[in-house]
Amino acid sequence: MDIEKFREYCLSLPGVTEEFPFGETTLVYKVMGKMFALTDLEEFESVNLKCDPDEAVELRERYEGVTPGYHMNKKHWNTVSMHSNISNKLILEWTKNSYDLVVKGLPKKVREELGQ
Repeated sequence: MDIEKFREYCLSLPGVTEEFPFGETTLVYKVMGKMFALTDLEEFESVNLKCDPDEAVELRERYEGVTPGYHMNKKHWNTVSMHSNISNKLILEWTKNSYDLVVKGLPKKVREELGQ
């Protein structure tokens, strides 16, 4: 997968913005101001995704390309390598799961604005 496909997918989700709060090359995707994915814009070697804590451990054990979130809360975030045997479909599915986890934590009124 390339950065443009990933970017296009993230921006297709309701309420998503892209920002650079951590510097010029760290691309962050947020839903209603809350982060759900981040990656290095220039290298795009991995992406950090929010994950249910139990599922996060399971994915790390099952996939060599999934590690505890780099520079993130290791309990709630995974880093997924783009150079592993993980399919693009699965990476996009995990991205949507990350988005859904963040949306689930938003106030009811905000979720309703998103149609959730």
